[in-house]
Amino acid sequence: MPTLLIVHHTPSPHCQTMLEAVLSGATAPEIEGVEVVRRAALAATASDVLAADAYLLGTPANIGYMSGALKHFFDQMYYPCLDATQGRPFSYYVHGGSDVTGAVRGIEAITTGLGWRRTAKPVTVTGEPAKADVEACWELGATLAAGLLD
Repeated sequence: MPTLLIVHHTPSPHCQTMLEAVLSGATAPEIEGVEVVRRAALAATASDVLAADAYLLGTPANIGYMSGALKHFFDQMYYPCLDATQGRPFSYYVHGGSDVTGAVRGIEAITTGLGWRRTAKPVTVTGEPAKADVEACWELGATLAAGLLD
């Protein structure tokens, strides 16, 4: 059974709203046959990454960059997973108070280095997530999970 690994850092109510929407989409009843594994960024391991077929990353934008927790995740899994995960699908969502540019740039740089392929449009939100943002997060989760069934 293909596995979607959701790695997230969820310190705020807005990030929680986005995570819940992503999870709801990824586990929608019409998407059968995909295992969805959820890990906090500080708990996710290289073994989790190696065991998964696709990745969905979630982070707040903190002081102009991705959270330290997501950066720690990347730091500890990068070399153990570099060769084995090339070409795997991924996407991400980012929440910021005013700007997410640095966080997006960081995620794109690291995942490019890993050789991952972004297969769904990321969701970036500043301020309180609107209904359309929550729906976009649901779609993001559903798209990545359903993509594993092809």
